[in-house]
Amino acid sequence: MIELSIPRAPRVVLVGCIYFILIFITPAADSRAQENASGPTSSITLSEQLQPLFQILAGAENRFSISIDGMVPIDGKAQSIRLELSRFSDDAFELIAEHPDYAIQIRRDGDSTAFALPKHSVVFSGGGGIDPENHLSPLGAMERMLSSGTELRNYVQLLTSGNARATLKTISMIVPFERQVDPNLWKIGDSIKLDVSPVEGKPALRITEGSLDVVISIGPAGEPQLVHDWPGYEKRSLVRKELERHLSRGLRRALEVVLPSTELLNAAAHPQKVEHGELRYVDGQRLVLLHGTPEQIGEAHGQLLSLESQRCIDSVLYAFGTVQTIATGRWFRSELEDAYTRLKPHIPMDHIVETRALATSLGQDCEVMEALNVFPELFHCSGFAVCNSATTDGKLYHGRVLDYMTTIGLQDCATTFVISVDGKIPFANVGYAAFTGSVSGMNAWGISLGEMGGRGEGQWDGVPMATLMRRAMEECVTLEEVKDLWSKSPRTCEYYYVFADGKTNQAVGVAATPNEIQFIAPGESHPLLGEGIADAVVLSAGDRLETLRNRVANDHGKIDVDKAMWLMSRPVAMESNLHNVLFVPADGVFHVANANHQKPAAERPYVRYSLTELLQK
Repeated sequence: MIELSIPRAPRVVLVGCIYFILIFITPAADSRAQENASGPTSSITLSEQLQPLFQILAGAENRFSISIDGMVPIDGKAQSIRLELSRFSDDAFELIAEHPDYAIQIRRDGDSTAFALPKHSVVFSGGGGIDPENHLSPLGAMERMLSSGTELRNYVQLLTSGNARATLKTISMIVPFERQVDPNLWKIGDSIKLDVSPVEGKPALRITEGSLDVVISIGPAGEPQLVHDWPGYEKRSLVRKELERHLSRGLRRALEVVLPSTELLNAAAHPQKVEHGELRYVDGQRLVLLHGTPEQIGEAHGQLLSLESQRCIDSVLYAFGTVQTIATGRWFRSELEDAYTRLKPHIPMDHIVETRALATSLGQDCEVMEALNVFPELFHCSGFAVCNSATTDGKLYHGRVLDYMTTIGLQDCATTFVISVDGKIPFANVGYAAFTGSVSGMNAWGISLGEMGGRGEGQWDGVPMATLMRRAMEECVTLEEVKDLWSKSPRTCEYYYVFADGKTNQAVGVAATPNEIQFIAPGESHPLLGEGIADAVVLSAGDRLETLRNRVANDHGKIDVDKAMWLMSRPVAMESNLHNVLFVPADGVFHVANANHQKPAAERPYVRYSLTELLQK
């Protein structure tokens, strides 16, 4: 399976690099200096040195080249980067971005767009029309790409005034500027150093802070290369509208995730009711109640979670999809759709009907939602179940740790669902807006389930994992019925599960591949899991497994709700920990913790839900 981490650069690096990229998308502005602007002498002098850069930032120049070269701290070590942007007109530009492991080039004119991956010698290109709202045209792109969900919008509005003096005066009110002995050298605050010495006769700005050392330089643009001229590259055709929509929406969502604004950091509650559903907030967490036919449930889902669903789509298909395409050289959307083609015959029609109704409610293509909902074929996690002699009261406690993808912002879409489909068993589904399958859940009969991903990506001729999970909650009354469902269904990839039944205080660990399935009883030893622990099933991997095993063994007989939550704390949970769930199926109760942009789920508060009470209401 894929384990992908998107590094989080220091803010000064991000702002420097991103506003460089956004230069070509700022609207035209009056860049004449305000002669009556006043401020500290140091700011005035520095503003004179930086004015050429601010002229470009304000959109006063239509044709130019700007580059960033240097070392940036990524994943704890300094790594080299090179960015070069040449703008030729309101329609045409070329962008080059290079890193030791990744590289991209984008060329665009009024008729065509090319997205090249030099590390893979492949180029995706297409011509024709563009989406009116999601495209890469330089003109007016700041408004399109900088949503209210990113803090960067405020920075860029400040930097694109065209008036270096006024901008630096504003900044100096927050952080002091100090001129050094060399008139080209400046210090900002305690650690940031600026050098405005020209480079090869061109205006330039060097920024250093710790292991960060980058040079931004500007100059005239050369002659553009032909968009379709890529000798030695494998050429793959795409619809231009899809290509530009993919890249622009991916960038917009990435900026929200890396530099979220207060709109995401402190999301406002907007409870509402529709005919077949209700959106509530419980201690800051979204809770959605849905009931009716599959079509009615899908429609209500979209009505209640329109914005959150859009962010989920952008995170998965466009932001993650772009990063994954750069890493592999394969167009992510095509791979996901190919996977869905193989998985679709094994998905119940009522699930497809619900997903399509959700798509219609959101104004999305059905193909988009169908592809999105096979994405969990890539998850990684941990889990355990303890009962009888392992717990203080003999009750079964089932813990589930979802470790994946905080780096693409799925925490903005986190939602707990309580779903009652006509003619099926009601259930709680701890998941995400726009996602109709399940990775963590419990039904009204006390059946709880959690999974963790293994290897075997691409083995997709079977029932999607998230579909099997949901089917179990909708259809199964006993643990034996759950085991039977997995044994008789064609399966995909490699997955590990913990299934539990609060009615009987029974649990089981599961190791499943397309060709084989094993059930591990509490206390049973297993080559991958180590010696058995009485009345316990413990699943994880590597050091996390060892830590979890030690915790369960050391606190055997002392485990209650609080202790069970502690079992899932760091480092059992990874930094990418999206959500943790503790099921107490005998009581019809479960506890949920969701990540935010500052902390993983394991370091966030749990919220208690009673499925029994919610269904009674």
